[in-house]
Amino acid sequence: QAQLVESGGGLVQPGGSLRLSCQASGFIFSIYAMSWYRQAPGKERELVARINSDGGRRVYADSVKGRFTISRDNAKNTAYLQMNSLKPEDTAVYYCNAVLSPVTDYWGQGTQVTVSS
Repeated sequence: QAQLVESGGGLVQPGGSLRLSCQASGFIFSIYAMSWYRQAPGKERELVARINSDGGRRVYADSVKGRFTISRDNAKNTAYLQMNSLKPEDTAVYYCNAVLSPVTDYWGQGTQVTVSS
């Protein structure tokens, strides 16, 4: 059974940093592209960052470019999102997503990130 488990969320002050982790199990992690999405209250879920299966290509939302870094360790079946210079507008539930095709993808349960003083 495929499973994604996020961790690393929490409360942080503006300008601070957090590192989210997404532990995968139950599927061949190394062939899936991995993404992080987020959803703030009253807003639609949006793509934050994506990394392809071998880690050679990454894309970012304009709002996080230069501040967030997505990475993966295929030996550990884990994807990461390093978030620096956090802003209050980064407050959201962050979700991990694994996708192989339009009909083959998995989602984690989400982890709350709150940026507030």
